Amino acid sequence: MPGRAIGNSLLLILTLFIAGLWAFPIYWAIITSVKPEQDVIASTTFIPRVFDFSSYYFALFQTNLPTWYMNSVVTSVSVTVIVIVISMMCAYALSQIVFAGRRVLYFVILASFMVPSQALIISQFVLMQKLGLINTLSGIVLPQLIVPVVVIVYKQFFDSVPKELREAAKLDGCGEFQILFRLYLPLNWGITTALAIITYIMAWNAFMWPFLVSNSESTMTVTVGITQVDDAFGIKYARDMAVAILAAMPVAVAYLLFQKRVTQALMLSSGIKG
Repeated sequence: MPGRAIGNSLLLILTLFIAGLWAFPIYWAIITSVKPEQDVIASTTFIPRVFDFSSYYFALFQTNLPTWYMNSVVTSVSVTVIVIVISMMCAYALSQIVFAGRRVLYFVILASFMVPSQALIISQFVLMQKLGLINTLSGIVLPQLIVPVVVIVYKQFFDSVPKELREAAKLDGCGEFQILFRLYLPLNWGITTALAIITYIMAWNAFMWPFLVSNSESTMTVTVGITQVDDAFGIKYARDMAVAILAAMPVAVAYLLFQKRVTQALMLSSGIKG
C-alpha cells in the first residue's frame, strides 16, 4: 500500500539519520587521529588533507600503551573467569541445594541492584587500603568481582533444568561439583559464553575504580592510561584520539566478532524475572 511504503521510507530515513548522528563522533575521532597536528587546529575538514600516522607511532612506541594493554588483559580476564566461576556456583547452590537462608540470600542479591556502584567506592577504597592493595592489579580486580546479574541469569537457567537429571547423577554417585561442571555446565555453554563476553567488555571498559586505585603508570589499565598522554606544550588532539582509538579497538573487534553472543547476554540480563 502507498501509505505503508511512505511510512517505511520515512522510518528508514529517520533510522539512517540517527545512525549517522551516532557514528559521526567515531568518524571524527578517526580522521582527527590521522591528521597532522597543525591541520587539526587550523581546519575542520571532514576528509584529511594529508594522512599522517605519526600519532599512532607515538602511541605505540613512545607511551606505556603496551603495559596498559597487558594490565587491562590481565585484569579483564581475571575478572571474567572469577565472576563466571563463583556466580555459577552461587546460582547452582541457590537453585538446586536446600539450605537455611537460601531465599533471604537470593533477595539480598536482587536488592543489590538498587545500590549504585558509586555508593560503594569509598568503603571499597578504605578496604583495599587496609589490605595493602592500592596501586596493585589485585586491588583493581577484587571490587569488580560482584556482578549480581550473572548470578541471577544462571539461576534462571538452573531452575529450568529438569530435576530428574540431577537426581539421576546423584544416584550414580556424583557430588555437587561433578554435577555442576560435568552436567549443568555443558548444557549452558551458550549462556556462559554470552555472559563471559559481556563481563569481559564491562571489565575492559571500567574506568572509575581503576582510576582511583592506580597511582602509577605501571599498574594503570588502558582506559586510565590514556588520560596520562599529554604534552608539555599543551593538548595534542591527534595523539589523544589515536591513543583512544587503540584503547577501544580490542573491545570493538570483540563486539563485532561476538555480536550475537553480546546481544544474547543483554537480552538475558534485561529479561530477568524476580
